[in-house]
Amino acid sequence: MLQDIERYLACPHCVRPLTLDGRTLRCAAGHSFDQAKQGYVSLLAGDAHTGTGDTAGMVAARGDFLAAGHYRPIADALAEAAAGAFRGDGLVADLGAGTGYYLAHVLDRTGGVGAALDISKFALRRAAKAHPRIGALVCDAWRPLPLLDGSAELLLNVFAPRNGPEIRRVLRPGGRMLLVSPTSRHLRELVDALGLLSVDEDKERRTDEKLSPWLTRTDRTEVEFRLRLSHAEAHEVVAMGPNAWHTDPARLAAALAELPDPVEVTGSVHLTTYR
Repeated sequence: MLQDIERYLACPHCVRPLTLDGRTLRCAAGHSFDQAKQGYVSLLAGDAHTGTGDTAGMVAARGDFLAAGHYRPIADALAEAAAGAFRGDGLVADLGAGTGYYLAHVLDRTGGVGAALDISKFALRRAAKAHPRIGALVCDAWRPLPLLDGSAELLLNVFAPRNGPEIRRVLRPGGRMLLVSPTSRHLRELVDALGLLSVDEDKERRTDEKLSPWLTRTDRTEVEFRLRLSHAEAHEVVAMGPNAWHTDPARLAAALAELPDPVEVTGSVHLTTYR
């Protein structure tokens, strides 16, 4: 809830601390932000655009897919790594939190409080209800985050954009980021058969290089598992992520019809720790 993370929040206009007054966040300069009835609060600057955020349809597909437990191996590995990196009862910030699925798993293991950060209000409607210690904030990952300097003990980034300078700014000294990214084998059976976006085999090296001015990689492990997906679940995988913007529905339906039902699919991600 917002009161759990109030002390870590910064005004997106003037970066002064925010305080909660009823259902409204206020700063000393007079800027105010009302909590929506669905539980989230928008801390976007006035000229920000939300067109790149996940749509209601994408969020619904992701919610159904995650609720079925298909990516539970990722959530379990992330929670285990978080338990080893989290040293107290401070803030866990999830940049690109989506529905709050992964953040909720981490909070169950660590006992901290969580800030779910995303540009999609549709996703944050779910994130606000994903765990009693989550506060859900609409913000843009590529702009200054609405968190005070050095406020987060741990930052999560799961299949999401990452802004190195801002991540470094909001992490406290000694803080960690746990990054989950797909390997080139992730969903490869669907990538090949359905013509989906592929992952560059050099992606991890380029990610390290982009983050290296602000963060140091300390560990990287691989999480690989097998999935048995019905055609409907395979469609959810496409509909819940970036492929939703690039796939023709008629062509997708025809390609899915050519696959076995269920179809065997590889899940494969890297879990990387940065300090």
